[in-house]
Amino acid sequence: MPERHRRTVRDLRRGNRARLLRRLYLEGPLSRQELAALTGLSSASVSNVTAELLADGLLEEAGSVDSDGGRPRILLRVAPGAGSLIGVDVGETRIRVELFDVSMTELARCEHPLKDDGHNVTHVVRLIADGLKAVRGTDVPHGPLLGIGVGVPGIVADDPARGGAVVHGQTVGWDAVPLESLLREAAQLGHDTPLFVSNGAKTLGQAEMWFGAGRGARDAVIALIGSGVGASVITDGSAYGGAAHGAGEWGHTTMQLRGRRCRCGARGCLEAYVGAEAVLERWQEAGGTTPPGAGEEGALAALLAADDPAAAEVLAETAEYLGAGIADLVNLFNPERIVLAGWAGLLLGTRLLPAVREATAAYALRYPAARATIELGRLGTDAVTVGAATLPLSRFLDTGGAVSTAAAAPAPRPGAAVSRAVDLGT
Repeated sequence: MPERHRRTVRDLRRGNRARLLRRLYLEGPLSRQELAALTGLSSASVSNVTAELLADGLLEEAGSVDSDGGRPRILLRVAPGAGSLIGVDVGETRIRVELFDVSMTELARCEHPLKDDGHNVTHVVRLIADGLKAVRGTDVPHGPLLGIGVGVPGIVADDPARGGAVVHGQTVGWDAVPLESLLREAAQLGHDTPLFVSNGAKTLGQAEMWFGAGRGARDAVIALIGSGVGASVITDGSAYGGAAHGAGEWGHTTMQLRGRRCRCGARGCLEAYVGAEAVLERWQEAGGTTPPGAGEEGALAALLAADDPAAAEVLAETAEYLGAGIADLVNLFNPERIVLAGWAGLLLGTRLLPAVREATAAYALRYPAARATIELGRLGTDAVTVGAATLPLSRFLDTGGAVSTAAAAPAPRPGAAVSRAVDLGT
């Protein structure tokens, strides 16, 4: 009985720490009085817990505000140096690895292009391991490593018998790849280092919901458009299907029976009409030419800059297909906000957003379409790595600031890195 009492008290304390940390992270800086009102905790509990968190180095003072006739109220925020986070983006054309502090200030990055070996599993794992070694070895001081998040193309399943996360990435030729165990072995990561693997569209979606264009929405769809197409569906504030699994695979919904062949092998998928690879193929079939050696990003930029009827027709058709695909999401999920993101989504959206909105209204039911807004993502091409880094960050917040036992580095110096252009209330 005494042991049960101690365990209950410990759980209550950890829960209170988690409630305060999450509020301060997403809405801070806040005063102790504001924290009491927002969390429902008593003033005494807030004082006790914040004192603990300050002593642990997880919080810091962030100035003060005047109160009504009394002493100024001290503002608190989550300390950027409380830890460090790593986000990994296994993209279509490159592997990107970034090291952040808790405020999502970038401390270091490493990029490796995917060339002749493409998405060969051994090649990808080696590049990720090299990137992890590079950013962890940076001479920019950083706090203890809170964990590593990895965004991948495809569906992620948990298989304890195969060492954790297993990836089913049909479009890149991955069939039940035990990525977590391969990464732990290649990067020599002990099991005391939290490692999370998730669908890349979902990590992007979480980043936009926390820090970008989705912030404040309860029901939203964050669309990732690159070489391929994915989406993260947020219903009542939570990702559909959980944080780790597939993202609804919106890109592989059928837009046209017996239509164009998709990279997944099926015909008529949305991705076969609005993914960057497919858009460029359609332009070439219509007589368009791309600059030699431009790569997909350069080629898509050239298409958008082209002043010819073939380019105009391809872009108009792309906007209509994309609007029709978004209309399906509107009819199915009734979101209040749709965000177009991903490198190709941002390029296309800058030019095509009015036409996409028009097509969505034409294909969707009027009532749900009237309440939905469509806008561009705000985090740029780093959104997948930022979102991947939020996976260990979310664990850190939910556990009340538990830090992994991975080796810590010195605390960061003020001004040691350029802060990300996202308003975190800091």
